[in-house]
Amino acid sequence: MSELSTGSRWRHRIPASTALAVATAVLLLVSPATAIAPRAAAPSAAPADLGRLAEEKASVVEVVLAGSAELDALVATGVDLDHHVSHTEDGIVVHAVVTGNEVATLTRAGFTFGNVLHTAADAADRVAEREATIAAHLAANQEFAAAATVSARSTVSDVKIIRADYYTSGETQVLSVEAKWAQGQTDSTPLTVERDSGPGTEIGSGGTQNISRFVDAGAYLYHRGAEQVTSRPAYVRITSPTGGTAVAKVNQWLPIPDKDPEGPGYMKDFVASYLTPTELYDRIKALAAQYPKISEIVELPYQTNGYRRQAQAVLGTVNASRVAVDSVAWGHQGGNDIAVELADPGVVDAPLAVTVTGSQVRVDLATDGSGTVTSTAGQVVAALNAQAGTLLRAYTYRGSPGAGVVAPAAPAALSDGLSAPPSVSRDPHPVYAIRIGKHRDGSKLGVLAYAQEHAREWVPPLVTVETAERLLRNYAHDRKTRQLVDNLDIWIAPSINPDGGHYSFYDFNSQRKNMTNHCTTQSSGDFLGRNSWGVDNNRNYTEYSLFDGYSGASTSCTSGTYAGPSELSEPENRNVDWLAARPNVKFSMNLHSSGNYFMWSPGSYATPGRVSAPRPTLAEESLFWGASSRILTAIKRHRNLAVTPARTGPIADVLYSAAGNSGDMLWYKYGIYAWNFEVGTSFQPAWDEAHAETMEFSNGLVEMLRVARDFDTDRKKPSSSLSVTASGTPGMVDVTFSTSEPAAVFYTLDRSRPTYESTLYGSAGIREGGETLTVPVGTTVHWFSVDAVGNVEKNYKPDGRGNNHNKKKVKAPRR
Repeated sequence: MSELSTGSRWRHRIPASTALAVATAVLLLVSPATAIAPRAAAPSAAPADLGRLAEEKASVVEVVLAGSAELDALVATGVDLDHHVSHTEDGIVVHAVVTGNEVATLTRAGFTFGNVLHTAADAADRVAEREATIAAHLAANQEFAAAATVSARSTVSDVKIIRADYYTSGETQVLSVEAKWAQGQTDSTPLTVERDSGPGTEIGSGGTQNISRFVDAGAYLYHRGAEQVTSRPAYVRITSPTGGTAVAKVNQWLPIPDKDPEGPGYMKDFVASYLTPTELYDRIKALAAQYPKISEIVELPYQTNGYRRQAQAVLGTVNASRVAVDSVAWGHQGGNDIAVELADPGVVDAPLAVTVTGSQVRVDLATDGSGTVTSTAGQVVAALNAQAGTLLRAYTYRGSPGAGVVAPAAPAALSDGLSAPPSVSRDPHPVYAIRIGKHRDGSKLGVLAYAQEHAREWVPPLVTVETAERLLRNYAHDRKTRQLVDNLDIWIAPSINPDGGHYSFYDFNSQRKNMTNHCTTQSSGDFLGRNSWGVDNNRNYTEYSLFDGYSGASTSCTSGTYAGPSELSEPENRNVDWLAARPNVKFSMNLHSSGNYFMWSPGSYATPGRVSAPRPTLAEESLFWGASSRILTAIKRHRNLAVTPARTGPIADVLYSAAGNSGDMLWYKYGIYAWNFEVGTSFQPAWDEAHAETMEFSNGLVEMLRVARDFDTDRKKPSSSLSVTASGTPGMVDVTFSTSEPAAVFYTLDRSRPTYESTLYGSAGIREGGETLTVPVGTTVHWFSVDAVGNVEKNYKPDGRGNNHNKKKVKAPRR
């Protein structure tokens, strides 16, 4: 097998610096090193609206930002951001999951808040749908502006249509257009798009629509806009205010195929309610027991730390005089039986004394000659640790010296704060996956699907269970299902984070992270901080992480994006790494919610300078896009709702930097084509909506299996061609390559034989096609193409001695 078909394929042949140079231009949202001034515009919500927020209960609130720099500054605070990044003409609006106290802190830091979208009271029902847009890299735009001129002797237009997509959503027909204009940095004029009314009709007959300039943090990125249409246009034309013209063919986005890929009698719709992690595991165990010949349960090697905590209490209301207490035993193992009383002895000149009776602890506070209590928090802490240290440990509140005098308090019961029924284990929890396939020995191509890295995302696990049910229950009678199960090694892990999942269901439905408490008694390790503990399991991986200097994760133990103390510090993350290390796994899907996104790598960048993780090559990016169209079309088939073009693409292009995410680890470390669903419009929608989302995204997950199967059986060699057009530079011509399928092109311009060490044909920019090479007339180009599987055009041997590669001497085109 060719080296290109192993690992991460041809990417490993290119040094990182070279890969960055030839790959698609880097898009990102910048984070400044210094503080950001607050935005001048007033928030969209009245100040009284923010008054509805509870101090320690999470709500979803808009944060209004001037641009990408402010967004990255916000991310750097470690605030828990929902998957919503909305670009407007005035700036960016993001959604944050914050408490009232966090709002106050961020407001003091200069951030501006808008509407309160959802409070803790209604967070279980719905969270506002996230909007997302596509950013572009300023350098790519500047390069285009510098190259594009409109003059009598130039053939280069100053306007370029990037995308023209027609799609339907329900009964609505929409045309979405994106274009660049060389003068966009300084001129706010909208661009007018003329459209025809179908094949063979005149451009303009279908009407016009304007697309608006998208400017972020002072940098022009491109023009964009979408408008409802009454017929599908075939071509669009834009004439810039300076006279440049561009024409583009309209593509259909996610057409629904006439032929249903599901055969007669195909069974689906196997979920009837939300499922807790315990129920998810019980479900896949029952499936494996029913279908033992084609499935099995695999207990992953690392148990979680468990749905358990010490019992705790914080006594007092003034920080300087507060006493915090933790049980030595876990709450369910006796800690919840402990009570602590701070008593006024009612006599003068009483000494400080601690009495322990079973699990009841009484502290008689010291008094002076007038009978006034004089014991400070520090003194009470020392006495408790000395006299009741076998039951509990005491400490002053969050690093306070404890100089304040303690107020007497009635007996306070310590509690672990956990409400799940006894059926939910409090022990370190095994994590389970169901492995589906006729041959489960690593001999078949592997596909991985995993969900609930983030605890509050309840729909994605249902998608995985529904898909497992479809595969096993249709195996006996559906030929296409049987082909998948017989020829793939399918791993499905419905809940990576069972501890956090249980906590979200039974205690705090906004829980994002796992339950591991890395906070100390000096920070927020006390009972009042319990809803802020945990590691963001999608920031704790190894590639392009916070620990490598990348943006989008936090070092704060209470942050929603806390990356943990080190890479792979968490058992949940080590389990995903173990799954990804299966050498036969080549495709994966990480299921999250929400926002109706479909994304892949790169997912992170470093600041300052927007230094992205290396972008996929043009060929790899083409494979991502091509497979995505198939998967998203399958999703749309359920109820004709489309994941839009603006929400499809690399994570860093359509959302924000997420340092240390699992998709980047799978792609860069293991060479796995790794996608990320963002299912639906909220974390925990009403059931009717949750059910519909489960059905449509299970369609997509099954289609990913078909993509993997087609990849595995691909023996067709790619073909390629070279096109020559006139250049604006005398004596030069412009050259581009095209391929019959997603494939890499390696070429030389010095008449030498091309090899894998030759120049790799790159991208023209983010979300664009191949680059344009400007070469002297008479240059002889030598090249070959190779697809992602490793099939080489014409059976050419790049490392051999043959010469059956492509050759063409470029000539000036006739005018």
